[in-house]
Amino acid sequence: MNLNAFDLNLLRVFDALIRERSVTRAGDQIGLSQPAVSSALRRLRALLDDQLFIRRGNDMIPTPRALELGSPVRDALGKIELALHKRRHFDPATIQRRFTLLGSDIFSVMAMSALSRCCAEEAPGISLHLVDNALGNAERLLQEDAVDIALETELNVPDWVSSMPLLSAPYVVVASARHPGIAAAGIKAREAIPLDLFCRLHHVARSSAGVVNCVVDAELAKVGRKRRVALTLPHTLGVAVATANSLHLATVPRQFAELMASHLGLKIYEAPVPLPATNINVFWHSRHDGDPAHQWLRRQIVRVRDEFDAKMRTRANPELSIGCPFDNSEPVKATRIDGIAARPASDKSPAAPHASHAPQKIAADL
Repeated sequence: MNLNAFDLNLLRVFDALIRERSVTRAGDQIGLSQPAVSSALRRLRALLDDQLFIRRGNDMIPTPRALELGSPVRDALGKIELALHKRRHFDPATIQRRFTLLGSDIFSVMAMSALSRCCAEEAPGISLHLVDNALGNAERLLQEDAVDIALETELNVPDWVSSMPLLSAPYVVVASARHPGIAAAGIKAREAIPLDLFCRLHHVARSSAGVVNCVVDAELAKVGRKRRVALTLPHTLGVAVATANSLHLATVPRQFAELMASHLGLKIYEAPVPLPATNINVFWHSRHDGDPAHQWLRRQIVRVRDEFDAKMRTRANPELSIGCPFDNSEPVKATRIDGIAARPASDKSPAAPHASHAPQKIAADL
């Protein structure tokens, strides 16, 4: 093929099609009409002597040749974008960009509103979109630029994936502050729940597929015991709410438990067996290593993490609510409404913080 005769603008169309799998969405992404995208696709098919994309319902399914070209084309376009970015001063106040992050629902509760507020302070033109990690394989989504960042556990990833550690999430047990079985056993908050009681009581577990087989069960099996899972839910917030309104126990990341305990009327306990902490990392495609906007966003993620960590470190009294990372009010004594702990009304509007686990998932099925 004579590259001098090749319209390089066609590569932008190809890249948008392989990411969006739709002529309409591809056109929306790069600012072309549907007929213009269809015309470009016809030219690409003729130049490359391949169908490239086959219509199946409303989707455009890439052929093996298109899949083979997808990564090299995206890498080449990324290098061009980076070269152009380096020629001008990066000013977050003027950037207009959409970032998509992959993670579990726990980040919706603990991090995204804080991250959005943090970004809006310096870059009001940035929009953030969190998609659930049930969407698919993190490696593939990063490769296709379907997501910019994956908030995941320690994955075995290829060399083209860059990463940095975000946090370590140990696990704790939560139960309703009014749980009669725990009260009758004389167990105080922050103490370990005895193994027999832990196995006898019912549990709520997070499981995206309704299958219970995770770190809690693995550690119990080591001592020849099993727990009784009475309810599985696909989201960690749902697990916490169900626990607060039942006589069940749940095992959740400590950071999430500390944030939600006073708001939902939960008490925090230690598990009867040691549970390994989950290490959460930030993953991105190495093509974005030098992208100033991408670098800036990664710094904001670390900033949100550090703000939350600072709140955790200053939390001296277990009865105090830590609030959220960008709630600048001092920790205050929780009040109770109908037996449920609640944060007193404030003139400030709290935001939100942090995270959890499972292979190819961010929050472990617990």
